[in-house]
Amino acid sequence: LGELIFPLSIPFMDVTKRRDVVAVIGAILCLTPSLYVTTKLSNELMIGLFYRSLIGIIALISSIIFIPKIAVYTERKGLYGKDLGKRYMPLLKDIHVPEALGIVSSITFLVCIILCQVIFANSIEEKANYNSALTSICFMVLLGFMDDVLDLPWRAKLFLPTIASFPLLTTYTGSTSIMVPIPLRTLLASPAENIKEMSTLTPLGVLLDHLPTVVVDRMASGAILELGIFYLVYMSMLSVFCTNAINIYAGINGLEAGQAYVIGCGILYYGLLQIYLQSEDLEQYYFAITLVIPFLGTSLGLLWHNWFPSKVFVGDTFCYFAGMTFAVIGIHGHFTKPLLLFFLPQVANFIYSVPQLFKIVPCPRHRLPQVDEKSLNGMLMIPSTFKCKPEQYKIFKLIHFLPLDNEEIPNFTVINLILRMLGPTSERNLCIVLLILQACTCFFAIFIRYSSIASYLFDG
Repeated sequence: LGELIFPLSIPFMDVTKRRDVVAVIGAILCLTPSLYVTTKLSNELMIGLFYRSLIGIIALISSIIFIPKIAVYTERKGLYGKDLGKRYMPLLKDIHVPEALGIVSSITFLVCIILCQVIFANSIEEKANYNSALTSICFMVLLGFMDDVLDLPWRAKLFLPTIASFPLLTTYTGSTSIMVPIPLRTLLASPAENIKEMSTLTPLGVLLDHLPTVVVDRMASGAILELGIFYLVYMSMLSVFCTNAINIYAGINGLEAGQAYVIGCGILYYGLLQIYLQSEDLEQYYFAITLVIPFLGTSLGLLWHNWFPSKVFVGDTFCYFAGMTFAVIGIHGHFTKPLLLFFLPQVANFIYSVPQLFKIVPCPRHRLPQVDEKSLNGMLMIPSTFKCKPEQYKIFKLIHFLPLDNEEIPNFTVINLILRMLGPTSERNLCIVLLILQACTCFFAIFIRYSSIASYLFDG
């Protein structure tokens, strides 16, 4: 099915040299909504966005130029590998692919943000936000590069991002309360008969109200829940999730940088819409846009070299850098809850992967799709599996509609799940399908935020 939707290649272009027209068109289309909203803003805002866009273009050009140059050094030091998705392709199977080239994108981004701080930061609060953002992102870039070189254990990948989030939390100035969805408010408090009267808390509301720093607003009939320190814990856990979510939703050419680019475009569009609609926290949204534009430039520059057939691997460096950048944007932009909607495929992939991540079933080191040697010169991918005994894991065999005596179960990733739906698909086309899915979820997030559906969940 995937091969019928997207032709495998453009016949008149050599597979090792061509630039994918479909990918270029897709990258432009992702930016189109943001460009349209920009034309509706005031001249003053458009001038500010113009200067930020220039920095983003500098980030794009710098990444495109310097990634091949730094790749020579990483390969020379032994940081390279062979692309497992090309093992049966005669032209590509023995090529050394330099690894950890996300370090170029991340350093380019950090330089651009320092430049933005010098140019755009005026108040002490703004400078503090820039400094905390730089500290947290730089910490994760270091962790990612260490992981690429030293192959750190998983416990370090969970503990250190938590530490990296502390600079963000210490400079966070937003609200720590949440609006409770309308259908859930009766679980916390019974509606008051008079607007001036305080509502009566339910047993659950009383329990929550007795937790440290948690307050159920009785005057609002349970509509507002002050979480205090627990909201800070949530934001710290969000940082851990974002940094690892992209890392486990990866494994094929273009997916890591591609999903980061698509999410970044969604965040840019959301931020511009909030500014256009004169929402609260305009300064925070403008700060988020200032961060996301250079990020889009560096991600697109990396994607230029990482698209099928990949000339470089992004490494864990880029995954951690991208995840923490999104966490920084969400926390300092004061939209941590909408941010999760842009991560729906990553959330689904994490939930689906839980049995393997927590060792309920075997978890191979590499869960990326395997190549079908017999199909189309070894260019089509099929779901990877792990072996088991006929009497083992019967519940998971039922979930996957497999015979109970089967001795193989597909690895629990959304990538493999999509492959089971599409059938054998080339790596390029599989990546395109996954990025279209990512774009659709970003559109869904925007739709949920601004459609009438939101009025059934929240007031106003």
